[in-house]
Amino acid sequence: MSASLTDPESGPTAPAAPAGPIYVTSGAFPLTREQLIGTLIGLLLSLLLAALDQTIVGTAMPRIIAQLNGFERYPWVTTAYLLASTLAVPIFARLSDLYGRKGFFLWGAVLFVVSSGLCGAAGEWEFWGLDGMNQLIIFRGLQGIGAGMIVGLLFTIIGDIFAPRERGKYQGLFAAVWGLASIFGPTLGGWMTDSLSWRWTFYVNLPVGAVAVATIAMEFPNIRPPRKEHVIDWMGVFTLSASLIPLLLALTWVSDYGWTAPRVVWLLVMAVLMAVAFIVTEMRAVEPLLPLSLFKNRVIAICSIAVFLLGMGMFGVILYLPLFMQGVMGISATKSGSLLTPLMMGAVLTSILAGQYTSRTGKYKMPAVVGSVLVAIAMILFARMDGSTTEFEVICNMVIAGLGMGVMQPIYTLAVQNSAPRAVMGAATASTQFFRSIGSTLGVAIFGSLLLTLYKNDFNAAVPQGVPAIALKPFSNPLMLVQIKPRLVAAFAQYPGGKELLDVLMGNVRVALIHGLQVIFFAGAVAMALGIIVNLLLPEVPLRTVEVEAHAAPVME
Repeated sequence: MSASLTDPESGPTAPAAPAGPIYVTSGAFPLTREQLIGTLIGLLLSLLLAALDQTIVGTAMPRIIAQLNGFERYPWVTTAYLLASTLAVPIFARLSDLYGRKGFFLWGAVLFVVSSGLCGAAGEWEFWGLDGMNQLIIFRGLQGIGAGMIVGLLFTIIGDIFAPRERGKYQGLFAAVWGLASIFGPTLGGWMTDSLSWRWTFYVNLPVGAVAVATIAMEFPNIRPPRKEHVIDWMGVFTLSASLIPLLLALTWVSDYGWTAPRVVWLLVMAVLMAVAFIVTEMRAVEPLLPLSLFKNRVIAICSIAVFLLGMGMFGVILYLPLFMQGVMGISATKSGSLLTPLMMGAVLTSILAGQYTSRTGKYKMPAVVGSVLVAIAMILFARMDGSTTEFEVICNMVIAGLGMGVMQPIYTLAVQNSAPRAVMGAATASTQFFRSIGSTLGVAIFGSLLLTLYKNDFNAAVPQGVPAIALKPFSNPLMLVQIKPRLVAAFAQYPGGKELLDVLMGNVRVALIHGLQVIFFAGAVAMALGIIVNLLLPEVPLRTVEVEAHAAPVME
């Protein structure tokens, strides 16, 4: 099929004859019903894969580490994925603006599926003389590139096929799929690891991914701009990579080495210098990787700040809720994971409702403000939790946080796409995901460092005199303490008075954790309070019901 949009004033025109294709979407690239169904199935399955992968593998990590003998290297399994996916989002989103979406999306899905199979087979065969753990780290990096290509292009594709007013309900649906994957991922991962093998947490992606690739290949049109010679911003790719890689590595290592460690300081200096080089490069590039002119648009600039604060304040803190439940309330790791379900269910519900609201009214500012208010209230309630907090109170607080988080999820992408020129739609859409990712990574690093500092000061101040240093070593990192507690019980029981001493030390841990967690929850509340102010400044530009843009028309094949 070949079609082009030739009437920029009225948008897509209806077929001249009844025998022609009947389109059911009103975006820049209208789809027939069959194309829409096939495309949505492929996109939903692709997002499901990417979302599940971020939760299902975490449950299997203890078994993976034990079998591949990789305890010292296990953080790199996550770091490699994070680095690759964060870099892939802006790079391939911009390339899709220049050369079209379908090819990059398909290659991303194929790379994700193939690398999933390689991750599952890590250690089963020889690969460049690397052991199983190093193989897994490399293959997770490849998987991260595929995931970044999928996530970076998926919401842009929604923006291509639906007019802004239509997008809300569909983006709410996709946000709900992400939330549901977060709910069921840990349980599914645990079941597969116990009943089959940890390798099946990767192998499960193969059949689902094959269906996603097939449906996209058959039904999704090849959306591309008019053919012309393009100049790829290779220097922009290099300087962005040279800035992000040391930044993410530094933020990853802060918890282990501290902010003043030479390796962290030098990495941060390198990240800043290369960030400046990236900005200079983008100002001079013919077709920049991230057009800085986008941020002259007030809507895009404010949305970028808002998602950064959301990433830092909400996602940077939410990771520490299980630590409160396990370290303070004494809840098991398995049960603490299930207690996060109310938060995600609240997010799923309101992401769908927010999408419906924006589609019906064409407005997005009120959901953004209401969502940030709810999350700020939840952060304050988290900061008030202490040793007497009940499970019911924690659940109520998490429901409030989830409701607010879900309201905001689809809003910023909608607002940005409604204001961005079509020629840079991919870059603009990717910017919201990019700044959220950077915000959450920075939040985890800052709050994690603050928590460890407060914890160590409080814990060490309460240690009884005469306790040998070797007995205190396991208590230096509360994030690992819950996992090794059974071994500590066995070790302390071998010495006279050991059980009583362990009880005293664990009591100190509980008190120190309460103080540290209260402080970082309060810091999260401050970040979200700033988010309320930012959202109040967000301009309300009514969502368009059709695509209207006067430039050379893109084509579908």
